[in-house]
Amino acid sequence: MSNLFQTGFRTVFLYILILIILRLMGKREVGELSVIDIVVFIIMAEVAAFALESPDQPLIESIVPIIILLLIQLLTSFISLKSKKFRDLVDGDPTMIIEDGKILETEMRKQRYNLDDLFQQLREQQVGSILDVTHAFLEPSGNLSVFTEQQTEPVLALISDGVVQKRHLKQLGKTEEWLINELKSQGVGDCSHVFYCSFEKGKLHVQLKEEYQ
Repeated sequence: MSNLFQTGFRTVFLYILILIILRLMGKREVGELSVIDIVVFIIMAEVAAFALESPDQPLIESIVPIIILLLIQLLTSFISLKSKKFRDLVDGDPTMIIEDGKILETEMRKQRYNLDDLFQQLREQQVGSILDVTHAFLEPSGNLSVFTEQQTEPVLALISDGVVQKRHLKQLGKTEEWLINELKSQGVGDCSHVFYCSFEKGKLHVQLKEEYQ
């Protein structure tokens, strides 16, 4: 009877503890979880399962690893917020899969993404023809973002957190030299001062970091 009570207490306690930790980690949809988030959740689940399967072990031995996992996740989230390079390393960057009705086979192979997956996700977004697609991006989350001729063109960040996105420049047919000259024409002499920059509706949109505004 005491073991049953102890198991019940551990279950309720761990449920409340993990619920609090998940709230502290922030609100994110399951499809938007990063690789680090998934790893943290898997290990956390294993630790909780061990605590329930081994009632003789002190509960603190399970609480400490869970708290450490929380600290790891908060630290990596803070680093991701400050560093675009770290975000790209951990989460990756969106990959263009379709451009102007043409499937980019090389990019699909790099992402180990097959035609069945592509057509399924196109159907899920009520897109009946590849020819209707101007751009389709495979997001780091695995979701497919699709743009057709009737929709607004996708916005690509040319500068993110002070880092020039050379890949996006290439996709737009622009050069880094062009970008620097455009920034200078708007009175911006250093790309590292830019928080966000994009090319929308034929114009360069620039937002400086708060300390340079």
